[in-house]
Amino acid sequence: MEDASKTIHPLWLRLTHWFNAVAVTILTMSGWRIYNAAPFFDFLIPKQITLGGWLGGAIQWHFAAMWLLAGNGVAYLLCNLASGRLWRRFFPLTARAFVHDLLAAVHGRLSHADPARYNAVQRAAYLFAIVDTLLLVLSGLVLWKSVQFPSLRELLGGYEAARRVHFLAMSTLLAFVVVHLTMVALLPRTLLAMIRGR
Repeated sequence: MEDASKTIHPLWLRLTHWFNAVAVTILTMSGWRIYNAAPFFDFLIPKQITLGGWLGGAIQWHFAAMWLLAGNGVAYLLCNLASGRLWRRFFPLTARAFVHDLLAAVHGRLSHADPARYNAVQRAAYLFAIVDTLLLVLSGLVLWKSVQFPSLRELLGGYEAARRVHFLAMSTLLAFVVVHLTMVALLPRTLLAMIRGR
């Protein structure tokens, strides 16, 4: 049993974090293979970093990971809401605090003395990741079941526009992941906290 007084990240948070990491990796690699089958930009993703081998295989991987991401995302949000963690960790968030912490980070003066408290940049980044993931799921629904979600399809500008929204939302989520991993490399104790909880 975990000692709640010393726990930075509860078990449910650590589990949903690592399930998300697996889901996003599979979704990205299989999504790149799906993109390669019908590219709408003037480039292809190298086959060596795609998953699925062929279009049908990539779609199967993508659908399997989609359910993992969606179910895990719902569990993450429900646990955050039920525990009150969403409000404690992510709010309040003001533009002034964000700019202050961003400038401090750029100049290497952002304090990490309390790992149990997110600074304004972290709060904004994590909230952005949540909203971006929601956009990925909604645009993915249009691509998967376009006929069943006509209002959502039209809201996103049609099927082809939804493909681009999906791709760009995935790209911005990957940018978040790159920054996230860079910060973990700079502060390795944060990785230990996400594994052990303390």
